[in-house]
Amino acid sequence: MTHPTDVPPSVLLPRVAAELKTRQAVVPPPWANFVKTGVHKQQAPTQPDWWYMRSASVLRKFYVLGPTGVQRLSSEYGGKRDRGSAPYHARTGSRAILREIVHQLERSGLVQAQKNRGRRLSPEGFKLLDAMARETLTRLSETQPDLRKYL
Repeated sequence: MTHPTDVPPSVLLPRVAAELKTRQAVVPPPWANFVKTGVHKQQAPTQPDWWYMRSASVLRKFYVLGPTGVQRLSSEYGGKRDRGSAPYHARTGSRAILREIVHQLERSGLVQAQKNRGRRLSPEGFKLLDAMARETLTRLSETQPDLRKYL
């Protein structure tokens, strides 16, 4: 069985993002065009569909990390803040963005709350990621024959 960890995220995430977009599982809020993704960033994202890519990435993080909360996700999407001549310091990503994405994924049934442990993927979320990983690996194996052994 193919897992999302078996497929490169750079290939898997655009496909999952497109699926989330067609299902209308997540919808960017009106403020998504103007917001930075963290204090360590200098500008807002320039990709027009960055919200869907971040949602797909959050879905994959739930698969990889297991039950987790917004604070842990925030540290995963953080980075180093440029403080001029002073040393860099680690900063977390925007929790408002992650909170909104998690709420949307929860409303769409892909993520479910776990008592006192944050949230985790629902069976439907596992099914979506596993199917997309299998499909992606099948397409990759057409161009790279040595990947066929993983199917």
